[in-house]
Amino acid sequence: METTLVLIAYAIYLPISIGLTTFVSQHLFKNSKIFMLDIFNQKQEIAFATNKLFKIGFYLLNIGFALRIIKIYNLANYKSLVEVLSAKVGGFSIYLGIVMILFIIFFLKGRKASKEANVRVQN
Repeated sequence: METTLVLIAYAIYLPISIGLTTFVSQHLFKNSKIFMLDIFNQKQEIAFATNKLFKIGFYLLNIGFALRIIKIYNLANYKSLVEVLSAKVGGFSIYLGIVMILFIIFFLKGRKASKEANVRVQN
């Protein structure tokens, strides 16, 4: 019975974690294009290319972490299945939120550095 429950848990956890990563990534990097354009002084080609590279890095980092923490064990019944999945998905969601905030901070710092560099060039 435990092996069946673990396989069910994996079958639920993987699509949720990958779906959450995709959802956050789509929204984060759709909206970060504005920051990238500002950072790269409206040079669309390099701004969008950099944004795509960050997006790939975001996927690799987060899906890799989701796979790294996948181990599920000690499932005796459906109650324990729900509890373990809640802890796994909840923990991953918190991690994903922290990573998203760090990326936003990174974009804001890049924008600030770009503005400072532009002010120095103009003076």
